[in-house]
Amino acid sequence: MPYSRAFSTLGCPEFTIDEAMALADRHGLESVEVRALGGTIDLPAHFAAAHGSPAALAARLRGARVRIVSLDTSLHLIGVTEAERAKLLEFLPWAEALGVRWLRAFDGGKTADAAELAEAAATVRWWRDLRRDHGWQADLMVETHDAFTSAAAIRRLLEAAPGTAILWDAFNTWLRSGEDPVATWRAIGREVVHVHVKDAIRRPSGRHPFTYVLPGTGEFPMAPLAAELRAGFAGAVSLEWEKLWHPYLAPLEDALVSAAERGWW
Repeated sequence: MPYSRAFSTLGCPEFTIDEAMALADRHGLESVEVRALGGTIDLPAHFAAAHGSPAALAARLRGARVRIVSLDTSLHLIGVTEAERAKLLEFLPWAEALGVRWLRAFDGGKTADAAELAEAAATVRWWRDLRRDHGWQADLMVETHDAFTSAAAIRRLLEAAPGTAILWDAFNTWLRSGEDPVATWRAIGREVVHVHVKDAIRRPSGRHPFTYVLPGTGEFPMAPLAAELRAGFAGAVSLEWEKLWHPYLAPLEDALVSAAERGWW
């Protein structure tokens, strides 16, 4: 299986980094995607309070079997604010010390029109100039979350900002754009570095026209997608179990057990 498996810590937002990595290790996963810890998504503040310095945290985690595949920020390419830019920069000392390759950003936007594409490209240029000037190893990956869920819209983003690394939320593409994930993958896979997966049924819940369910018990067509990814994807496939946003969800460990028992991924 060439891809690595991970989970987002949205599924265990109250955990420490040690607890999250221990959970991944217990279930044979290779990596974790860090979005929330200690009850907050302000990861730089949490790390500083819990570990003091980037060097101290790096020393604590040195030699761990499980790696941190990404730190997830709240930056948007479209509609970006100065506060978002400043917060992104707080992640850099931690990412560099920990050897984390990817910082997650959102696409943003509503229409994917020419003006939004130009704004997205401008934010990418701002980041690339800053990264080059500082010699940072970490880079942005952009989640297909808002205006860019369809293959066609993602392709337009890639044309406006060539070389952008894509975090593809396969579930969003399937549910919101009505696309076959395998077909979408074949259209955009060359630029994808990270994949989000989850499962649901088309029954309304409190916040959505669908309800999240344990992996392998819903309608998301994971089996054909997993087969396609195994044929050559070398990035991480991450279970985004959004318990922080949806408290009705079962514990993340239950979701990992369900995925394993059903051979879901």
